[in-house]
Amino acid sequence: MTAKPDDLYIRYMKAFQDSTEHTANCPACQGDQPCVDGAPIHERFARLQDAYRTRQSKQQR
Repeated sequence: MTAKPDDLYIRYMKAFQDSTEHTANCPACQGDQPCVDGAPIHERFARLQDAYRTRQSKQQR
């Protein structure tokens, strides 16, 4: 039987990739404040990272 893909992890890794790629190509996002287009990308990554880490910490208890 094949394990079901972890949707949260997949979305988290995709958001990480999107955030990293945007930052690499956007000089404004390389500073302290993200650009208008980058802010939602970085916020999505942060939300998914928090959700994934929270779930991981609950599973370890």
